[in-house]
Amino acid sequence: MQKDRTRAFLKTWGIRALHSLFSVFVILSSLWFCMALWIQEPVNWLWSRILIGTWLAFALSILGIYISQHFFSRKKDIIIYILGFACSLFWYFGLEARQDRQWAPEVSKILHYEQRGDLVTLHNIRNFDWHADGSYTERWETRQFDLSKITGVNIITSYWMGPKIAHTLVSFDFADRQPLTFSIEIRKEKNEDFSAIGGFFRKYELSLVAADEKDIVYTRSNIRGEQVYFFPVNMPQFERKALFEEYLHKADHLAAHPKWYNTLTSNCTTLVFDMVQAVSPQQLPMDYRLFASGYLPNYLYDLHAVSHQWDMRTWYQRAHINPRVSGYKQISSADYSKLARKGLPRDAH
Repeated sequence: MQKDRTRAFLKTWGIRALHSLFSVFVILSSLWFCMALWIQEPVNWLWSRILIGTWLAFALSILGIYISQHFFSRKKDIIIYILGFACSLFWYFGLEARQDRQWAPEVSKILHYEQRGDLVTLHNIRNFDWHADGSYTERWETRQFDLSKITGVNIITSYWMGPKIAHTLVSFDFADRQPLTFSIEIRKEKNEDFSAIGGFFRKYELSLVAADEKDIVYTRSNIRGEQVYFFPVNMPQFERKALFEEYLHKADHLAAHPKWYNTLTSNCTTLVFDMVQAVSPQQLPMDYRLFASGYLPNYLYDLHAVSHQWDMRTWYQRAHINPRVSGYKQISSADYSKLARKGLPRDAH
């Protein structure tokens, strides 16, 4: 008798636990799907909103099953919901990144190159002339680089949304050329704005931009008013060259296979980490600071990739380039790069 009561008790609580888990699944999956519909608008604005409303009504009826409400029957409603959600996953993961959209001018061209040994000729290097009102004069260039003459690698972090989130750029110094900066960015369409939430839902393709520092760093420090920090990185010569070539491989891959940007997993910091991981002889540890990208300099400091001649508080003070460059409305590329590096250690290069 006691065993039967125990069995009945466990069965009752097991059923309740399954109901609770399914309720959580319905809530989370509905939120995800409705956000995807809101961002993607697979038909048009009106019908997408109608579909969202219909889905939410059905999801609420599913949750109301345990209060005796349902559309058809308990079992049928659950089966319909699961099949509907499976179709939504099929639709979402079937969305393909493309190259043929009406792109914003600053990401309209694709980086490509020719390489003969250490000599690399890069086409579509961006060197826009940015104006105080945010407008620009468009200019794309071809430049040649000797990879044996790379003298330094620098991590640049640009803060635009508080201390936890920063855009990460990587700049290469050369003995005989102006620095070249690579940036993993969203590839915006014309009249499209960035949305961190949209970045979770296949709203933007990835873009690899190679640019002059006067273009891609200046626009952040002097035009947009972002807080920009410049950190020379300790890296052996062979790793510097390998990292540059890894960017070339990334350019090849994105040209052949467009890829979606993802705010969490495929962004300006995680992809840089993947490339460094590919050229580093030692396994780099995963760390939350790769996702909270504003703390990336601290992560590099702990790995001794940033010099320990100063503590991190001093580093942030010395690496902050805004006080050095913000007063300049007209400045040459060479002078801007010199000011960005002023007072920073050269032995890391």
